Amino acid sequence: MGGRLSITATPIGNLGDLSDRAREALEDADLIACEDTRHTGLLLNRLGTKRSLLSLHAHNEASRVPEILNHLLAGKQVTLVSDAGYPTVSDPGQRLVRAVIREGLELTVIPGPSAVLTALAGSGLEADRFFFGGFLANKKGQRERELTRAIEADFTSIYFESPHRIQKTLDALIFLDPERQICIARELTKRFEQFIHGTVKEASETLAKGSSKGEFTLLISGTKLPKWFDLKPDTSLRKSGD
Repeated sequence: MGGRLSITATPIGNLGDLSDRAREALEDADLIACEDTRHTGLLLNRLGTKRSLLSLHAHNEASRVPEILNHLLAGKQVTLVSDAGYPTVSDPGQRLVRAVIREGLELTVIPGPSAVLTALAGSGLEADRFFFGGFLANKKGQRERELTRAIEADFTSIYFESPHRIQKTLDALIFLDPERQICIARELTKRFEQFIHGTVKEASETLAKGSSKGEFTLLISGTKLPKWFDLKPDTSLRKSGD
């Protein structure tokens, strides 16, 4: 019998979000394939356990796949993690998962924290349909084309952005549509977590007054907001019997 690959989500900032199943997957693994052995080593130290670690990142994944498959074929339990959140989602692991499927080996997904869904839930924007575009392109022209597509879409678009480029991205959005509703989610689940809501212009001004450090998730509303978006709830108090 072959082993099993456990695709395991890990905290994106708050260690308290590590589930019991994720902890078991880490503690019971014969091998942990991880994006950065130093980062995962620190997580294991905080859990008080040690396991065999193997680096699997964007630059070596293709060469690591055969080695990991051999461990699985030998009946080993392999846990796949990234530095934070879900492996394969804008992180390494896609090649490995496809190879495991192709070989007919067992796999399971242990769900957990996701910056995409955490930001979406706190955005106040439409969440029935959305597009996740990963990290915005580094090159200005390609990044502006991606932002233009988001502005033209009729659903919420979500991107990761670096602290070094977030203001330039907002400047580009101001040029495209300064009144478009957006949400900027910063340092999710961490001590200085922040959600900034409003138009592009408003959010840009708010961010400029605060900190641009940390990890950013940018959400851009679709061309047509849902009817409930601007409805004000009736908060008037009513006496019983009225």
